[in-house]
This record gives sequence, C-alpha cells and structure tokens, in this order.
Amino acid sequence: MTRLMELGVVEIFEPGAFLFLRGARDVDMFVVVDGEIEIIEKIGQMTGNTFAVLGRGQFTGELDLLDSRRTLFDCRAITRSRILRINRSMLRQIIRSEIEIADLVMQACMGRRSDIVRDASGGVTLIGHKHSADTIRLLRFLTRNGHPYTMLDPSTNADANSLIHSFDFQQAHLPVVLLGDQTVLRNPSTALLSDELGLTDVSDRTTVYDVAIIGAGPAGLAAAVYAASEGLSTVVIEGNTPGGQAGTSSRIENYLGFPTGVSGQELSDRSLAQAQKFGARFAISRDVVTMRREKNIYALHLEDGEPVTSRTVVIATGARYQKLNLPNYERFEYQGIHYAATAMEAGLCLNQEVVVVGAGNSAGQAALFLSQTSKCVHLLIRGERLETTMSNYLIQRILSSRRISLRVRSEIVRMDGEDCLQEVTWRDNAIGKIESRAISNVFVMIGARPRTQGFCHDLAVDAKGFIMTGGAVASESLFGTNLEAVFAVGDVRSGSVKRVASAVGEGSVVVSDIHKYLASTKKADSAYSVPARGVVPAYMPAVMQALPQGF
Repeated sequence: MTRLMELGVVEIFEPGAFLFLRGARDVDMFVVVDGEIEIIEKIGQMTGNTFAVLGRGQFTGELDLLDSRRTLFDCRAITRSRILRINRSMLRQIIRSEIEIADLVMQACMGRRSDIVRDASGGVTLIGHKHSADTIRLLRFLTRNGHPYTMLDPSTNADANSLIHSFDFQQAHLPVVLLGDQTVLRNPSTALLSDELGLTDVSDRTTVYDVAIIGAGPAGLAAAVYAASEGLSTVVIEGNTPGGQAGTSSRIENYLGFPTGVSGQELSDRSLAQAQKFGARFAISRDVVTMRREKNIYALHLEDGEPVTSRTVVIATGARYQKLNLPNYERFEYQGIHYAATAMEAGLCLNQEVVVVGAGNSAGQAALFLSQTSKCVHLLIRGERLETTMSNYLIQRILSSRRISLRVRSEIVRMDGEDCLQEVTWRDNAIGKIESRAISNVFVMIGARPRTQGFCHDLAVDAKGFIMTGGAVASESLFGTNLEAVFAVGDVRSGSVKRVASAVGEGSVVVSDIHKYLASTKKADSAYSVPARGVVPAYMPAVMQALPQGF
C-alpha cells in the first residue's frame, strides 16, 4: 500500500456512487484505502446481487485488468470511501516492475476468474439443443475462452422454454445468446460473439508491432510470452480459441513441472494470462486472410478487412486431426463427431457408450478421461498394438481399465442417424466381423494435417503441406521460412516433433532469431532498438519518477 500510494490518485466516493459499470473496457484498478465497496452482478437493466464486498487493502478487477475485455460487474461504494485509482498505463508498469505486487494481482485475477466461471456469474445465457453443431460451437468458444455462461436446453429445461416464449424466439433462431444487458444474438458467429464480449484487443490498427504471431497454441503462446517479456511489441492472432490442439486435451501428464498432470485448458489459460501480463495483445476468433509485405512491414489482413501490421511474423497455426473417409461424416461433425475430449464433451455422453479412434497419446488420454463418466469406451486402432505410438504409462492404464474395450485392427465403416449421430458400425479387419452399436459420440484423434491457410500460399511446404524452414529453404534460422522475416514454429513446421514441450521450446527459442533480424534492420527502422544488458526499459522512468525520493 505504501508503494502503491505514490503511483496512483486518491479519490473520494460517496455511498451509492459507482466506480465503474458492467460492459466498460479498460477499467482502472481501484484499491480501498478506507471504506467499503461492493461488486454487483447486474441482471438485465436491474441491479442484481452483491457478488463480493471489498474492504481496506483489497482491490477491484480480475482478468479484465490484463486486457481490454468488458467488465462483468458493476462496482459501487457502500460507505463513504477513499479509493486509490491506478490507471491502466501505470498498472502495466507496476506489473512489470513490482514483483510482489504483480504476483498478488496475477493470483487474484486468475482465482477470481475461476470463481466467476464456476458460479456462471456475470456471464451470458446460451439457449440451444446440446447436440446441435452450432450450440456445441458456441459452448466450446465460451469454455475455452474462460467466459462464464449458463446453458439452457429447451428439450430438458422449462426455463429455456419460458425464455423462448418471452422473447418470441423460433426454433430456427436457436442457439441464442443473451448478453448481460439483454442484447439478443441469434446463432452468432464466433467472431461476432468475441467482439460483443470484448475478447479482441487490437482496436488500434495504427500500431506497427515488432512481431505478429499467428496461432495461440503452445508454440504461439510461448513466443508471445518470451517476445513480450523482452520488450517486443507483440500481437497474437487466433482464428478460434487459445490453446490449439493441446488445449483440447483433458490431461497432459508428461509435461515438465506438472507431476500430477495439467489439463490443456489450464495450461492455455495460464499461458494466456502470462503473455497478457507482459503486454501482449490478442485478436481472438480472427483468421488472417492475406499477408503482404511493403517496405519491410507485413500487413496481415483479418476477416474484418482491417490489417494488423508488423515487422516480423511467426506462424504457429499448428495441426489438426485428420477426418475419416466415410459417407455422412461431414453431416455428423460436431453433432456426434468430436476432436476434443474435455469436460464439456464428456458432459454430452454421460453414462453412454462412446468410441475413440486413434492410437496416439491424445487418443489414450481421451479414452481414460471419458471412461470416468461414460458407460463404456471402445478404443479403435487399425494396428495390432499400441506400443509403437502411445506412451507406456497410458497403455498400462488402458489395459487395466474395466470401462475401456481395446479394439485392435478395427475401423469404422458406417455412421447413421437423423438429426445427429445415433449408430456406429465398425469392422474387425482380422476376421471381417461387422459390429453395430447405438453410439451417439465418436472422438476422432488420428494423424495430423497442417493448419495452413490462404495467406500461406507463398510459403514453401513439404509433400504433406507442412511449412519448410531452416536449411531446407536456405534460411540461416532453424525456424526461418523462404520469406524474409517470417518464421514457423510448432506442429505446423516441417520436421517438428509433435509434442507440447517441443512446441513450447520452439516458440521460446524463435524470439532470439527475431531479435537478430530486428537488430540487422534497426538502422533502416530507428523505432526498434535491441534491449541491451543494463539498459533501463522504456517504462521505468515513469515508475522511478513516481516513487518516493531515495526509494
């Protein structure tokens, strides 16, 4: 408190006065010096319940302090209160320079967001049928972006039907998202929902960044953390949700430093907050359509038509699972066919039989996770054994599980259903036996194909479409592509090891190559200078000036 008092401005708020309102962006942090304030969950246009009461020494804010997402609550003074206001600019400097304070703020931000999501406080209401592809799309978006929500299925929930009638919805309108201010979004695109929730943090398109990272999987997030922490202006562009393929994993047990394992969602959330702590900006649910270079600056045109400009580009778009070559396959995608096994998907198949297709670690983890809540998990592999493709610790657990049925030399040959998947037929290729079961959920986790998009057409790729780097394209950098100042890291890179730890390593190491490139061009662009040992960071003079004399 002593240090903070010199870095902010004390203001007086009378009882009933609002410090901020729900939906505002870039809200300052408020620290209670004397008095009490309350955090209020607003319901429609009416003031709702008190979510928390803050007293002396406590402060406002959660993850909205780290980016420009909209606040989820109102904040009002209960008694006459002296409040220390820390503006956003100073808060960013404090987080970078005041380690003890930064640790408290980060822990509080993450803990508070976890509580908010758990209690679905201040969030949105999603009305839709749980097996609808669009409902699942929106559920996945909200879940993986850590935004609180309440899900109402009209086929099982009377409140959902009441809301449908009161708002005069038609079944064709579903799914529907109700925002906190009662704004209605009828089957919105993820980009529109992202904008409405304030998840995109690049409203200022005039900035020329040092590095633009395309993709927010482990490689992209690692690059963002290291680049931003070393003083590079950084923007991350993600076409869907942060986490990448790793974010779909229910549990990662062989990642260094997590002896009890870590979920892909938790790893993604922590990495995202870490990157934001150092000042990285994010454009969520935005695909890059074109990439053009002019005068050593790349212009990345997003789906909304507006460009993001940067001196260097890191492509970390990762890989996706391959699809099965079956009739009706596309018809049942996300209406019975899934590429992730998280708590959200597990909730769709409680006490049911499910099928997992794949022989890698992701498939093994999915089978084990789903076996906790499903009636039976049929693990289908085309080979004769798992030892060549799956870690031993997973194999031993699978073989000892009573709820997992391992089907070797087997493959799905047919999928049937009406509005959603209802029956799956597979064949044992060793004996030719055909078996059909009433199964509504299949988890496909086979192979890997690169997530290269239209903007990648000038990049050299291998026979499978992965981006070639290093010596293969005569680049001095291991991660350099055939295009100057464009790098590729993680699963999208040809020859990479498809593991989370490897992707994180590549994302962190590529930053040193970016520094080298920027250093070689700094004479042409004086706006950039390489941080040197002993040089005071750009934000420190303001902090030092605000500190007490002799501090």
